[in-house]
Amino acid sequence: MSAEYATFGLAPAMRAGGVLANGDYQVHRDFVDFIVDGRPLLYQLSDLDAVSPLASDVPPAIFTAQVRSLLLEAEAPLDDGRYVIYGCPECEGIECGAVTAVIEKDDSCDDYVWRDFAWQTGEHADLELNGYHGIGPFRFQGAEYRSALNSLLLGDPGARRRVLLIGARVAVLAKLAAALRSIGIGADITRDATDVPAEELRGYGAVAFGRAIGEQERAAVRRSFERAGVEVAHVDGLAPIVPLLVAQIEHALDRSPHELRRLTRLVAADGEAGIEVTSTCRVQITAYRLDRLYRTHTQEVFDGILEAGRHRITLDAKAVKGESFLVARTSGSVLVEAMVH
Repeated sequence: MSAEYATFGLAPAMRAGGVLANGDYQVHRDFVDFIVDGRPLLYQLSDLDAVSPLASDVPPAIFTAQVRSLLLEAEAPLDDGRYVIYGCPECEGIECGAVTAVIEKDDSCDDYVWRDFAWQTGEHADLELNGYHGIGPFRFQGAEYRSALNSLLLGDPGARRRVLLIGARVAVLAKLAAALRSIGIGADITRDATDVPAEELRGYGAVAFGRAIGEQERAAVRRSFERAGVEVAHVDGLAPIVPLLVAQIEHALDRSPHELRRLTRLVAADGEAGIEVTSTCRVQITAYRLDRLYRTHTQEVFDGILEAGRHRITLDAKAVKGESFLVARTSGSVLVEAMVH
């Protein structure tokens, strides 16, 4: 087997959920991504909306089985010794399409090799038609490969995907909680976290405050989490706009290392958006605006493929006048900023 040596690692990753500009819902998925030569393998597969089989929301027995499979301790799930590397974030069927590869062990030198990457939608992969000809093969040292995967079996793969919502506008909080639950994020509403048991507080990954919550109340909530020994992300709600607040919470729940994210910068000022991406990908920017009567206006102001680097995008002046906000998203990242005039 001829393949160049590559480093193998794992890192938390996210398929960003949200309430989209057209009203559709996109499911939130936490998963563990494969880091090859210091870079997420997913980013090398063009702009693909997919997750690895190491997802945190699958039952523990299935998660363990997926790890054992990648360690070649079980038969390959697909013909020709092929394994699913990335699949549809919405379902488990290969009919939606999946990135598959042959995984082999070279017993002569204790190496693992991933080769013949392909996009597969049926029983067999057509390498000539649907192969990723510029990807791999990768040769991983056995000790490094096994150590990374076995480490997943020593801890809890689940993420804290619950959010505590604290605000004065009950109707907005109820809509926000419903939207979060629709995309797979648990949400609870309270006005006072003082009497919440510590074991319950440890289940939250973020706490979101409405604009009407004063600093004294916020400080009391922070102290409650500190007493429980919980490091939790704090979200200061920008406006009573449910899709905007969902995007803020999505960003707060992102556990992936910043240096491995695809969307790393968003600046919103004087009718322009400044965007930085680390690899070529599709970027969507949605503007949310509150008029003088506090009615919400939503407009998709950009949807296109951006190459790695920094970009300046001129926006529709009407979409971002007055009190307005931008949400920029890729398949795995979300950033939110208030427009500065």
